[in-house]
Amino acid sequence: MKEADVIVGGLGAVGAGILRSLDRRGARVIGIDRYRPPHEMGSSHGQTRITREFVGEGPEYVPLVRRSHEIWAELERGGARLRERTGLVYLARRGGIAQRHHTNDFIAATCEVARAAGVAMPELDARALREAWPQFVVPDDTVGYLEPEAGFVRPERCIEAQLAALRDPAASLVFGETILEVREAAGGVEVRTDQGLYRAGKVILATGPWTPDLVGGAFGRDLRVLRQTQYWFRLTDASLWRGAPTFLWFHGDGPADVFYGFPPDSGATAIKVASEQYEAACDPDRCDRQVSAEEAAAMFETHVRGRLNGVAPVLEQAMACLYTFNGTPGREGRFMIGPHPTVAGVTVVSACSGHGFKHAAGLGDALAAQVLGETPFCDLSAFAVAS
Repeated sequence: MKEADVIVGGLGAVGAGILRSLDRRGARVIGIDRYRPPHEMGSSHGQTRITREFVGEGPEYVPLVRRSHEIWAELERGGARLRERTGLVYLARRGGIAQRHHTNDFIAATCEVARAAGVAMPELDARALREAWPQFVVPDDTVGYLEPEAGFVRPERCIEAQLAALRDPAASLVFGETILEVREAAGGVEVRTDQGLYRAGKVILATGPWTPDLVGGAFGRDLRVLRQTQYWFRLTDASLWRGAPTFLWFHGDGPADVFYGFPPDSGATAIKVASEQYEAACDPDRCDRQVSAEEAAAMFETHVRGRLNGVAPVLEQAMACLYTFNGTPGREGRFMIGPHPTVAGVTVVSACSGHGFKHAAGLGDALAAQVLGETPFCDLSAFAVAS
């Protein structure tokens, strides 16, 4: 039996951040993942993820993304290129309702968080948007707002950099084992996988879409696993997209009337775009990982055509990923962090719901401090499990 001070189950965005932060504090750690991270079976892949400081989901998230940015900068000093400050432009219809992540007016909430931070995000009319960003086909009733320091991070590289920063990765990382059970044991907690047994004083489970079945309780009741799709469409004018911002475009009043995208990275010949769906749940072990031609065509016709210049309906790549969404009434879309419902010494974190990656490194740092009995740099009580 291998032993540690803390075992971390799941080494995606959050788990990798927790493990690194524990290791930096001198704790003996073991991290367990059923695959070899970074991988494409969970939520932490797809080459790019938006990062933004003015978080419309709520001001309680802001300290987490700021700490994440500090951690990315620390890791980049080792040579990794993790974060790009492309700017993020928010586009919407004047007078429209920008619904996203269960916030009724996401843009207004974003601007309010910026104002609270002492930063103005002035409104740009259609003419100003066209002049600044000719990549966008902007109707006359469009308004925009720019968050200049926002942009994207590279999820696979972020996970690789955090795991590579461990003092002894070979001794700390266990890949290819599935956690079957956590149970109380003398002096701590035992973790049983399909290949072995491990023991630690504390355990943190950051197992993403496998959390509902593994943990149960409120996590099994309120978390839903949602299949999402990402697309890369071919550029017909790559030069047009040089220097383009990351964007989030609300072109209607419904929660489905929004998509987002990224400028091509490192000389790529395609642009990545995606939307979100919150209706159809899936089983992570039986989810369809293939993206059909019909899905790609629908994405282009519903969101891209007539809005992005220099982009053809030619799909170069597509992939599915999973959101683990908190559906607790009144707390939809929030992170969900709390003790295991039946096993003492186990903390469970589900920090996804579609907006988790930008916070993950900071959240990992806060949770590492909390588990080791330190005072975290920010208050995590806003994400406590509802009774």
